Amino acid sequence: MNSIRYSKGAAVLLCVVGLLAFAGTASAFSVSAEGVPGETAVGDEVSVTYTVDDPFTGTSNQWTLRGQTELQDVSWTVTVLRAGSQVDQTTYGGQNFTKALDIDNNGDEVRVQLSGTTPAVENYTYEPPQQYTVAELTRVSGNNEETFRNDTAHHYTKESREARQAIDSAQQAVDNAGGNQEAENLIESAISSYENDNFENAQNLAEDAESTAQEAEQSQQTTKTLLLAGGGLVALLVLLGGGYVLYTKTQGDDYSKL
Repeated sequence: MNSIRYSKGAAVLLCVVGLLAFAGTASAFSVSAEGVPGETAVGDEVSVTYTVDDPFTGTSNQWTLRGQTELQDVSWTVTVLRAGSQVDQTTYGGQNFTKALDIDNNGDEVRVQLSGTTPAVENYTYEPPQQYTVAELTRVSGNNEETFRNDTAHHYTKESREARQAIDSAQQAVDNAGGNQEAENLIESAISSYENDNFENAQNLAEDAESTAQEAEQSQQTTKTLLLAGGGLVALLVLLGGGYVLYTKTQGDDYSKL
């Protein structure tokens, strides 16, 4: 009887622990995003939506949401929702905003909608590719600051993209050729021109590098073919020579018998 009661008590205790564990993991501060680009052309429109779920779980009941971006002509719309219904909504202009959040507003979701245009490139870099900040979202509570989202994207112009593609293509040609110092030197010069905003020169140098690498690869293949052909010819001559010697020896043996 005692063992039965103990078993029932243990089962109840396990159920309670399981429910508490589930309650602890069922909701937690989290953020998701839609529309974050990997790359955009200068002047392109960008529109991103961030959703913060359970904004007061695991943190204080009052904190400040701070956002910043390098996009131009910016608009932020911050919406607080409770069970899908709007509780509060504020729109901000400019590249920065701050929004005070309070658990008393009963919000269980904060939605940040950001729109703007891709900024001009201030400094071109080939590797890693130049980036701009799409959005950085930070949670500020007292003296504590935590950046919980930081998205960047590659930006380019038509000319810079064509130059980069030419350099990439040239590098692939050099790799296929097994390396070529002259072509690699041309690629380094092309990258230097790219990073100095001289895209036409960068593209021309990259195309020269690709041609040099392709010619080197073709020369290597021709040499390899000639070597293989020469080796085959030598093998054939050796075979014929051996056959001739054997034939001559055979003929000599037949003559001596006569």
